[in-house]
Amino acid sequence: MGIMGTFLLLAAEANAVHSEMAEGGFGLNLDIFETNLINLALLIGILFYFGRKVLSNILSERRSNIATAIQEAEGRLKEAQAALSQAQEQLTQSQAEAQRIRQAAQENAQASKEAMLARAAQDVERLKQTAAADLNTERDRALAELRQRVAAMALQKVESQLRAGIADDVQQSIIDRSIAQVEVS
Repeated sequence: MGIMGTFLLLAAEANAVHSEMAEGGFGLNLDIFETNLINLALLIGILFYFGRKVLSNILSERRSNIATAIQEAEGRLKEAQAALSQAQEQLTQSQAEAQRIRQAAQENAQASKEAMLARAAQDVERLKQTAAADLNTERDRALAELRQRVAAMALQKVESQLRAGIADDVQQSIIDRSIAQVEVS
């Protein structure tokens, strides 16, 4: 029970005593509606005296709660600002890393392009050399075949002339001419 409860309990008992005394003569009238100005002033004074303490306690508690809430809000603000600055720093680092990766990718692409061009140039040069070698081999084979045909034709001609009875000096000049043609080729 608070002070007010005690006061009301006393007032109720006094009212009971008053009703007993009313029959006998002297007593206090504690009925709030029927009291005089003194009783009302006493009641307001008691309420003011005890109410001021309660009210000041309530206000100081409220003030401390508000101060605590402000401090907590300021702490959360500092934490949020720290988190924001950390996030901004991470963003900056991420952007720098992305730029570095992009640069590395461009350099790798350029190096790959140059390597492919160099490899293509080597392949073209090798194909040219292979084609030239194949051409030289084909030419040498064709010349060897041509020499064999010329020799075979010369031998056939000589044999046919021998059968026809050509003189030795004519035969010798034909052989010399055929040999000269084979050597020139």
